[in-house]
Amino acid sequence: MRLTKKDIEKANKRRKYADGRGLFLSVSANKRKTWAFCYRFPDASARNGYREREMGLGSIDDVSIDEARDRAVELRRLVRDGIDPLEDRQRSARQKVRKQRDGTTFEQLAERYIDTKKAEWDAEGKSEQSWRGSLGKHVYPVIGDIRVDRIDRADILDLLRPIWKAKKDGGKPVTAGRLLPRLDLIFEEAIESGLRPLPNPANRSSVRKSLPNLKKVHTPTNQKSLPYAQVPGFVADLRQRQGLTPKALEFLIHTGLRTKEVIGAVWDEIDLDNAIWTIPAKRMKISRKGSGEKREDHRVPLSKPAVALLRALPREEDNPHVFISISKRGKGLSNMAMLKLLKEDMGYAGKAVVHGFRSSFRTWVAEQTTYPGELAEVALAHYPSDETVSAYLRTDFFERRAPMMEDWSAFVTGCVK
Repeated sequence: MRLTKKDIEKANKRRKYADGRGLFLSVSANKRKTWAFCYRFPDASARNGYREREMGLGSIDDVSIDEARDRAVELRRLVRDGIDPLEDRQRSARQKVRKQRDGTTFEQLAERYIDTKKAEWDAEGKSEQSWRGSLGKHVYPVIGDIRVDRIDRADILDLLRPIWKAKKDGGKPVTAGRLLPRLDLIFEEAIESGLRPLPNPANRSSVRKSLPNLKKVHTPTNQKSLPYAQVPGFVADLRQRQGLTPKALEFLIHTGLRTKEVIGAVWDEIDLDNAIWTIPAKRMKISRKGSGEKREDHRVPLSKPAVALLRALPREEDNPHVFISISKRGKGLSNMAMLKLLKEDMGYAGKAVVHGFRSSFRTWVAEQTTYPGELAEVALAHYPSDETVSAYLRTDFFERRAPMMEDWSAFVTGCVK
């Protein structure tokens, strides 16, 4: 039976008086009367599989019985929809407080940092997309609206722990390995800008000490590649196939470079007469540095088979791409075209990937030639990560790499003398 106004007036004992469907009149020891909504909410950790919860709705002096009943209806709807009313109210209160705070929030600073730094990242915008994607998915929902000077090391650890582990299928941790350095850089920017004091709560060296070693959590798997002895037969098969995708894949094998660098090639980068392909630094995954912070282009010596392949390619008016798209006028070859050819059309799924031909080349250099390993590393666009070494290494060994690439092309085309 529902409470009447007279029932409410007469209720003087310290207890709860039921109004029905979870709404109670609660009387305290000092006779203070308030409304309360009591409910059960699922909890797997509880012995009975649920928790008993009570949520205050205000004093009878401020909330009438009709208002309390209307509020109880709304709260029952939340419970039915799988939302804990107490946690929902607490979350809303925290968000309201955060929005009222003055100062720069983490999300504001991070977005400003990305907008500033993206000019020096890859031209295709993949790095920017990766940064925004990882922060938007894992960071902004947790600390995005908190002032940067209010975030501490405990917040960062709470943020990282759920994703600092391998997937159930044994794969790579979500993006934890890349996310921590990004947080580190953003908080360094906050400190340099005077938006927060030291220390940096996301200092990568410090934070890693409180988290499992990623190398033990996750064991990287090598890219599947063909043994170099099988590459000549593979190239012979490629040459029997029609279309531009087989040509692009053969060119990738000749040059030892990555899919992105090959399909992004434009004719302005190619000097057929001098057999040189000059890839702008902004298109390289790892940019070569010379003196100071100068970013340098990557020069590729083109072998005779590689030049012949390029000369035979069809061209499309007003299309700058070396490997043009057949289905989309004015565009270049799809990022997935070579992988599809290799896995689906040629039956190498589970046996080899496009990136693996770089490993085939590197192993061939080590086992079948006397060329120094450093020449092969530069051919693969692997430059020293040590800033001091990079500053003093002023050569790309172009002249010494040319005969090595010529020998590699001769090997893969079966023209070894």
